[in-house]
Amino acid sequence: MQSTNDIKLGRFLSLVLRHDPSAARISLDEHGWADVDELLNGVRSTGRQIDRETLERIVRENNKQRYSFNEDHSGIRANQGHSLQVDVELLETKPPRYLYHGTALRFLPTIQLEGIKKMTRQHVHLSGVFQTAVAVGRRHGAPVVLRINAGAMAESGVRFYRSENGVWLCEYVPPEYFRVIETD
Repeated sequence: MQSTNDIKLGRFLSLVLRHDPSAARISLDEHGWADVDELLNGVRSTGRQIDRETLERIVRENNKQRYSFNEDHSGIRANQGHSLQVDVELLETKPPRYLYHGTALRFLPTIQLEGIKKMTRQHVHLSGVFQTAVAVGRRHGAPVVLRINAGAMAESGVRFYRSENGVWLCEYVPPEYFRVIETD
């Protein structure tokens, strides 16, 4: 189980590697990679305590597997969820027939009208596991889960990708491809 300090550092790493590298005074390349030594120095420059061992532990123990190292562990990046324009080199993958999207009940009327949008991210995030979608929805309030007919979407030409940590990604989910599933 991650310590409170590791959780706080993990959240800061998520901010830096997904949204705002300047928060640690670093930059990302076009594929979202940061130099590990620069990242460690940048994080320390903000007054946070981190070393390579701590970073390795955070990456290894993160329950959402948000980060990946390159082969020699000299580079690190977030697997998905960027608000920055980066190409994390996703491969198009045929999805299962159904995927799930968790959200808060208060967002449901808008989603039912407009579909599931990527908002500030590069992709809509979907799960292959119903309970994961419930947990995601719960983070934002009373949860509601939408069952996505990903098979039909793929047949109509929509591209799906699967990130290294198993999150399914696409550009947009039109309302005709989902229905509300009870969470209880």
